[in-house]
Amino acid sequence: MALAFKSREDHRKQIELEEARKAGLAPAEVDEDGSVINPHIPRYMSSAPWYLNATTPSLKHQRKRKPDPNFNIKSSWYDRGAKTFRADKYRKGACENCGAITHDKRSCVERPRGLGAKWTSENISPDEKIETFDQLDYDGKRDRWNGYDAESYRRVVQRYEAREEARIKYLKDQQLKKLEEKIDNTNDDDDDDSLKVNESKQVDFAKVEKRVRSGGGGGSTGSVRNLWIREDTAKYLLNLDADSAYYDPKTRSMREDPLPDTNPNEKFYGGDNQNRVCGEALDFKQLNVHAWEAFEKGYDVHLQAAPSQAELLYKSFKISKEKLNKSKIKDTVMEKYGNAATDKILDRV
Repeated sequence: MALAFKSREDHRKQIELEEARKAGLAPAEVDEDGSVINPHIPRYMSSAPWYLNATTPSLKHQRKRKPDPNFNIKSSWYDRGAKTFRADKYRKGACENCGAITHDKRSCVERPRGLGAKWTSENISPDEKIETFDQLDYDGKRDRWNGYDAESYRRVVQRYEAREEARIKYLKDQQLKKLEEKIDNTNDDDDDDSLKVNESKQVDFAKVEKRVRSGGGGGSTGSVRNLWIREDTAKYLLNLDADSAYYDPKTRSMREDPLPDTNPNEKFYGGDNQNRVCGEALDFKQLNVHAWEAFEKGYDVHLQAAPSQAELLYKSFKISKEKLNKSKIKDTVMEKYGNAATDKILDRV
């Protein structure tokens, strides 16, 4: 029920009545349909908005309204592009450009004529069909897709599908032309055998199509060689002992050596840690250690933030260290054997 102005005494009595209803000392409020209204419902929910002009207590404003089954929203919409009457001569108050009486010159969508229909009274355009809908509900008036015909989009889809098929067919024809030209050129050359790839060398390498990362985002499809050889034994099958090296199936890594007692000359795999202490992995580890030590000594260097700077600093450090070692070796040799290039007389031992 809409809130009306109440005096202080009436407001106090209303609060006492609500407290009594909540405590069960007074009968609960009943709506116009005879249904009991729960007294514990907050007032901001039980009070109807002012624009509904509710005179009796009710909770109808909280219930979902049922749509009218006799109202068909598809048949009740504007007849797009429909025309009605076409006049034979110009009428007073009609459009000065086309002659239709349903709009003025400012709202006319036809091409501006050199001499409008007001002066020529020729080619009078038909009047548009004007419709108004007062029976639409709140949502129907604001439905932006109301009256939309989904079948009209079928022509757009068919046009784009035909364009895509033509594009794919054109690309296939171009690829076939290039392939034919390449075959003709290879047949004319005498060194054709040197250009062919020996099929026996790629028996173990399967050509697969997969998604590769590209700079434009989204990836692109390209040919990638699968370097897995069928004759290679999997890491976890080298030693089936449960107490052997641990195999991590998620990262496919086995850090320890699964066969530590085997002859090193006959072993094909010695654990993933073997690759971390040799080759460029060892150099990268030394570069990391040097960057940490240089940062602790006050140098503004960070391997991840500025890798080129860290590498140049490490190279200059190695050069200076090598020069220092050579000078130390030279000093120790001269201290032990003396310098024959000086004029100083050497002591006889």
